[in-house]
Amino acid sequence: MEQELTVKSVDRAMQILKIVGGYREGCGVTELSKQVDINKSSVYKILATLMKHHLVEQDQATGKYRLGFALLELANNLIDTIDLRKQAYPFLIDLEEETNEVIHLALFDNGEVVYIEKLEGNETLRMHSKVGRRAPVHCTGVGKAILAFLPEDEVEVLLDKNGMDPHTEKTITDKEVYIRELESVRREGYAFDDEENELGIQCVAVPIFNHRKQVIASVSISGPTVRMSDERKVQLIELMKATGLKISQEVGYRN
Repeated sequence: MEQELTVKSVDRAMQILKIVGGYREGCGVTELSKQVDINKSSVYKILATLMKHHLVEQDQATGKYRLGFALLELANNLIDTIDLRKQAYPFLIDLEEETNEVIHLALFDNGEVVYIEKLEGNETLRMHSKVGRRAPVHCTGVGKAILAFLPEDEVEVLLDKNGMDPHTEKTITDKEVYIRELESVRREGYAFDDEENELGIQCVAVPIFNHRKQVIASVSISGPTVRMSDERKVQLIELMKATGLKISQEVGYRN
């Protein structure tokens, strides 16, 4: 049934967008033709349609194609329609003002976390994260805070499918060890990223629940190891738990 409902030209256009998005310097028609397995003439027609809607653009110097700014506009529109982002924002601002550290709000999507908000804080801290960027669940605080409250069999399937590649020397790559860590997160109510995603950066994250008491997102605070003393971590954990509860209650959660 799903195959019957598929429009082949739209499907090919989506394939081309995904392929073009993987080339920072742009992608040529020949390469697109090989990867999508259609002739160059058809590729040209699809590209012309995408260019008409500013979904791709062509570099006049190289002739290669890259993603257009209309996609950024669509992405921003999507983010703006997410009520959670708007409802959580005042609490994220409070966190930023109180701690001066980097604050993230993330959703779980297709086995990864997606950052839907980021506040930079007033302290200097360079991180790879950006709004709209995806990150793995196994080595991020926001990922752990979500996975800990999903069914264990679902988590195991996800870990087996996506793997547990090391992002730093501190990344947990043993599934049994990781499952035990999630049990601790579920018991304690917060997750801790000990330089597992980026060296020199630690993170405290907490889950956000909806009116059905289902985990729907997570919020985190990140700082360099030099500022994350044991005493400060204890303070941040309590602050994050309180913030997570406030946001959860804002979206309908009740004890």
